[in-house]
Amino acid sequence: MNEIELETRPTPVFDISGGHLCLDFANTLDNRMGEKPQELLSRYSDLVAWGEQTRIVSNEEARQLLEAAAKHPNDAIAVLEHVRTVREALYRILEKSVEDIAPEKSDLLILDETLAQGMSRAHLMTEENGFSWGWVAKGEELESVLWVVARSAAELLTSELRHDVRLCAADDCGWLFLDTSKNHSRRWCNMKSCGNRAKARRYIERKR
Repeated sequence: MNEIELETRPTPVFDISGGHLCLDFANTLDNRMGEKPQELLSRYSDLVAWGEQTRIVSNEEARQLLEAAAKHPNDAIAVLEHVRTVREALYRILEKSVEDIAPEKSDLLILDETLAQGMSRAHLMTEENGFSWGWVAKGEELESVLWVVARSAAELLTSELRHDVRLCAADDCGWLFLDTSKNHSRRWCNMKSCGNRAKARRYIERKR
C-alpha cells in the first residue's frame, strides 16, 4: 500500500441496508454462503471508505487514517486482518443470536477485547441539543473504526432489537438485517438484489 495506490484506486460503494451499524459491518463479506465469497474489505482504504459511507468517519478523519496507513503499511495490513477477525466473530455471535443459540466464548472474548479497547478511548461530548460519544485519537489510530463498531454491537446485543435481527433468506447470501417491518415478515437483506433474484428464480421454475 502506498500513497499513489490510495489516490488512484476507485472508492468502493457499500450496501448499508442492514439497519444497524454493526450489521452493515458484518455484511462486508458478500455472497457469504456462496461458492465464492467476495471480500469487500480487501484493503485498509476499503475500511476507511466503509467508515465514511456509514458516517462514522469524517472526511478529515479519513484523510488522517489513509495518511497513517500509507506511512505504516505493515501496521495497516495487520489492522485489516484483525478487523476481519473481529467481523467474523461478530457475525457468528449475531448468527447464533438469530437462532437463539449461545455464542462461543472465544467469539465473545474477541468482541469484548475490542469493546474494552474502544471504551477506554471514549468520552462524552456536549452538543447543542445534549451529549454524544466522542473518541480520543479517533482518526489517528488505525483501529479507531472498530471502536465505534464494537459499541454498536454491544448496544444491539443488549437491547430488545436483537430479537429483530434476521438472516437473508437467499441461499448464497447470509447477510444480516434488522427486520423493522410491521408484521416482521421481511425475508431479504435487500429487495432489489436478493429479493428480485429469488422472484426471478421462482418465475423460471414456474415456467418449467
